[in-house]
Amino acid sequence: MAKHLNVFFIADIIGEPGLLFVETMLPALREKYRPDFVIANAENTHEGRGTNKEIVKRLYNAGVDVLTGGNHSFDKWKIFSYMKSDKNLLRPLNYPKGNSGYGFGIYPVKDRNINIGVLNLQGRTFMQQIDDPFSTSDWALEKIKEETDIVIVDFHAEATAEKLAYAWHVDGTVSAVIGTHTHVPTNDARIMPKGTGYITDAGMTGPFDSVIGMDKNTSIKRFMLGTPQRYTIAKNDNRLCGVLLEIDTATGTCMSIETVIYPYFINKK
Repeated sequence: MAKHLNVFFIADIIGEPGLLFVETMLPALREKYRPDFVIANAENTHEGRGTNKEIVKRLYNAGVDVLTGGNHSFDKWKIFSYMKSDKNLLRPLNYPKGNSGYGFGIYPVKDRNINIGVLNLQGRTFMQQIDDPFSTSDWALEKIKEETDIVIVDFHAEATAEKLAYAWHVDGTVSAVIGTHTHVPTNDARIMPKGTGYITDAGMTGPFDSVIGMDKNTSIKRFMLGTPQRYTIAKNDNRLCGVLLEIDTATGTCMSIETVIYPYFINKK
């Protein structure tokens, strides 16, 4: 049995442009990177805010194994009943008790005699004041570690400091902490001293001719006028952002972490 596990994480998918790009390009990326397991953040897949059952099925059919969420996971109420039955569709665990859905899961890796844990958390700095992600994580990891040492965390947060503090908190306990939410890929992928892979933000998958996925002219008006504007998803310059992880199956530690941007940005001048 191979001593490593390749995990591919796809950053926040933005609306129909991002969905179509994943459906089109993921087969080729799977061929290139040979992932054993694919995770994608899907909280922005339906019109830029939330998701629905049909979109979830599309992503599974495209080759995604587990979907994570964030502060927009609950934006479309029709998904609530479905969230109760689909354990591969996650939302941040630290939302108060009584909300629909699952915050973590343990999944068998296809064709491998091994399980992988996926934990979804949300930060509180500059965001909703929900339950503490640190203590929630401590509780969840006790459960997950009973079955597997391979654990990937999607930490959905605004503040860089909160993401990094969490990574230090769990260093050596989880395989990787992947930051999401800001839609801007950061250049700080690294392996922490005790073996946890880390990146502050994986970026986004969708139209980069935009302001973090939003039509740029609409976004400019919002900042210039200081008033809400109708959310309109941009359409052009679609790219996929993600993270490729190589995990030691014996210890659960991260052997390598590589950022993926496809197609990569090139100065054409």
